[in-house]
Amino acid sequence: MFSYLVQTIIFIFGMCIGSFLNVCIYRLPISKSIIDPLRSICPNCGSIIRFYDNIPVLSYLRLKGRCRHCNKPISFRYPLVEIISGAFALCTFIKFGPTLEAFVYFAFITALIVITFTDIDHQIIPDLITIPGIPVCFLASFAIPSITYKESLLGLLAGGGSLLLVGWIYYLIKKAEGMGGGDIKLVAMIGAITGWKGVIFTIFVSSLVGTLVGITIILRTKKGMKIAVPFGPFLSTGAVTYIFFGPGLISWYFNLLG
Repeated sequence: MFSYLVQTIIFIFGMCIGSFLNVCIYRLPISKSIIDPLRSICPNCGSIIRFYDNIPVLSYLRLKGRCRHCNKPISFRYPLVEIISGAFALCTFIKFGPTLEAFVYFAFITALIVITFTDIDHQIIPDLITIPGIPVCFLASFAIPSITYKESLLGLLAGGGSLLLVGWIYYLIKKAEGMGGGDIKLVAMIGAITGWKGVIFTIFVSSLVGTLVGITIILRTKKGMKIAVPFGPFLSTGAVTYIFFGPGLISWYFNLLG
């Protein structure tokens, strides 16, 4: 078991990465550079945020969730993303140890965090992440002992192809877009790093969770079936669930059947 000091350092490192993820979440959907300006700015007044006001979570608490310059409230989303990123950094480290596999999975999860929140806010899954992410995830899969390059390639093709087929069938029936191109590219990226088993698991879990959430939203609003629910967060949830619990859950399920 790793010492509490090491775990604390990993968690803090993850929160620092989360601070950068906030920049990506804010800037990518509006086509702003994530490196220019290099320093963070207030989303309300545009003032440069000093380094001592940009310490993950702590600065938010010290400033009581407000900008030092304009005193306008800053969304709780910012420390939330930092905490989520820190938690996943620690979880991947504990599960996979100080390995290249842990680094690959954490990097993949950070991409999913950005995708999740941009899809929630703008119903956009950035091509800047998914298009290069597909070949990058395929290459990264070589660092994962549990899947072969053939499984990775099959997962890539099955992931993108399966949702493309679903979207095409939906369009033939409803004469409307039922599956966005961003979702298709996202599942292809997920398949490249989890393999075909990961694709099946991800689609099953995301469909289940998405259906439950969708039904809940429909029952609690007056918009009925017209409300648009982004699917990216559910796909991300399914993929992360597979990384940490998928193989064990699959084995448990087949043992239960046997």
